[in-house]
Amino acid sequence: MTTRSVARFAALLALAASVPALLAQQSPQGVISGPVGPSPYDIVRFWHKPFAKPGFAFGGNSGVFAESPDRIFVAQRGEFKMPDPVPPGFVGFAGSIGVNVLTAVDRRVWQNCLYTLDANGKVKELWTQWDKLCEGSSGPGPHRLRISPYDPEHRVWVVNETFNTIYIFSNDGSKLLRTLGEKDVPGKDGSHFGKPQDVAFLPDGRVLIADGLDNHRVMIMDKNLNYLGEFGGLGKGPGQFNGVHALGVGPEGRIFALDRSGGRINVFRTTADPKKVEYVTEFPGFSLPLDIIVNDDAIWVTDLNPLRFTKLDFQGNHLYTWMVPKDLPDGYLEVHTFTVDSTGILYGGDNQYGRTQKFVPKAGADPKQLIKAPWRQN
Repeated sequence: MTTRSVARFAALLALAASVPALLAQQSPQGVISGPVGPSPYDIVRFWHKPFAKPGFAFGGNSGVFAESPDRIFVAQRGEFKMPDPVPPGFVGFAGSIGVNVLTAVDRRVWQNCLYTLDANGKVKELWTQWDKLCEGSSGPGPHRLRISPYDPEHRVWVVNETFNTIYIFSNDGSKLLRTLGEKDVPGKDGSHFGKPQDVAFLPDGRVLIADGLDNHRVMIMDKNLNYLGEFGGLGKGPGQFNGVHALGVGPEGRIFALDRSGGRINVFRTTADPKKVEYVTEFPGFSLPLDIIVNDDAIWVTDLNPLRFTKLDFQGNHLYTWMVPKDLPDGYLEVHTFTVDSTGILYGGDNQYGRTQKFVPKAGADPKQLIKAPWRQN
């Protein structure tokens, strides 16, 4: 490594180390109301097993979805190119040597963007044939990965915010079935997006698209993905957004939309008109809400500054909060996404340290403090 390279990498490490502090300074602290207690989970240390070729590590794990306890999908924002020689202390992920993969963009390489893991955290499938869909991206790229609970084909949806596209793959990854949006062409009409963030699925087959950081709207599509309508808009008023970051669907037609920079959850309800929803209320008290899971009687949200999981009821009351420490080896900088499998095991993707971790319920944990698999209409 040349002297210039050493200096450059030292500067990169200094920048990475400062990111949590910068985030804390730039984002207001969320109001933590209701009971706060210990995590009801144990982390399986170093569960996510490295598989990259020498010289590379995980990138930001922005999308994670547990299709089953033995098949967990991961969408990552490329891989991180390690310095040569590798600094001491590296244990398989870039965060272990002080690197924040979200900000270290000059070392991002668009490879191994989509893959699956087994129950032991070992890679099962590499969808490298689709790395080309991320290549050339100047931005973060993949943002979410979802599968509809109502789809008998279990098609895989991947949202790419930078290219303003949403890709739908066959479950085995052999086919790209459809592309929504137009690569590198932002727009505000019924077939273009402006940094889309998420998708969610209604029991009747309609699809909701969180579109997203530029357009501040949620689009309603029919089961054939034809545009029906939209709701939201930029602002601080009822039902408006300053960045729609994630969506959740619950019983009785409820739709929960995270207003990321607005620090709240906007609640809507479906109506008899498939093109329209009605605004219900908002649940404030967050700093930068990241992802959401809706159960049959409650909502779970991850939030930043301070990093935490919070449970709410359908009236917006905060029922329980547990904090997520940043300290390694088990800490997080950002629980950008989380998912729960059919056995109640929780997985969280870290978009900054760069990895996914597995959480198992502690012996004797209160069932009310555990996150169940997402609600679905039977």
